[in-house]
Amino acid sequence: VGKVVVVLISDGRANVPLCVSMGEEFDPEADEDSKDGKPSRKYLKEEVIACAKKLGSLPGFNLLCVDTENKFISTGLAKEIADAGMGKYHQIAKADGNAIASVTNQALNAIKAQ
Repeated sequence: VGKVVVVLISDGRANVPLCVSMGEEFDPEADEDSKDGKPSRKYLKEEVIACAKKLGSLPGFNLLCVDTENKFISTGLAKEIADAGMGKYHQIAKADGNAIASVTNQALNAIKAQ
């Protein structure tokens, strides 16, 4: 089949749990730190990191994490995601289409060369 590359573009702010993305309702009882029926940042971070670890464990999958978060107020989440998924991390100062395309092209060429 070859190699699969997942390109994740993140501003470092996980804000929607997977269940909601899949059309289900969030269960506040699943998150001990939930407030007002919404998931906590901790819950969302743990969910994202768990997904990245699963992706990183799959043979033939490569993760490229493009961090668009402002470096001065960075939470470091995008780097943690890349590390958890055993992927490549790139921070870009200005997240426009050209910058994202350039970083992605460079990363894809490096992966192809492996």
